Amino acid sequence: MEAQDVLGQFSATAPKSAAQKGDQLGQDDFMRLLVAQLKNQDPTKPMDNADFLTQIAQFDMVEGIQGSQKSLDAMIDAMFANRTLQATGLVGKNVVANSNVADLSDGGEIKGVVDLPVTASGVAVQITNAVGQVVSTLQLGPSNAGRLPFAWDGFDTDGNLAPEGLYQVTSTAIINGAVEAVPAYAASFVRSVSVADGGAAVHLNLDNGSVISPDDVREFM
Repeated sequence: MEAQDVLGQFSATAPKSAAQKGDQLGQDDFMRLLVAQLKNQDPTKPMDNADFLTQIAQFDMVEGIQGSQKSLDAMIDAMFANRTLQATGLVGKNVVANSNVADLSDGGEIKGVVDLPVTASGVAVQITNAVGQVVSTLQLGPSNAGRLPFAWDGFDTDGNLAPEGLYQVTSTAIINGAVEAVPAYAASFVRSVSVADGGAAVHLNLDNGSVISPDDVREFM
């Protein structure tokens, strides 16, 4: 009987467990096939040694891939766990992300940074309320290129404490004698951490209502 016929018969009568696994051969299935092939080979056409070694090599390769996959899965799980642990360490801290909106709490302040592309002879930060009114302007003076921190104490231009709520920060700078808009980012308080997709995705929930990735954090304040 030809080896191919044996393989065909074996496949047709294979245990249901193998078929239920998407017709994928496991270790035991592979060894049973190989033994059946050796027992039923045509004596006048024995299996070539090179062919036999090739099948063994294929078996070893499959074993190696399965082992590598298990190691990779374990490494990914450890990476996700470590990422979640690092994210939880940010709860209760102020972070600067790609947002210029911050929440002013009772008796609190709003902090942030201005991202200056070049040296400026003057920098100003405007604080705007929810209806678009500028409630305060901070004069930061001249500064070199880079990130320039600022802090608003929550008092408006009349010296009154501004009500709680969301405020927007914008910034302008005098560069080469001209007034230009420059990026400004507000710091927000990290209230909690959310984990999704079985730990594959971690999000920070900020007090300004934003949900960001830890990768979006520019600075800690």
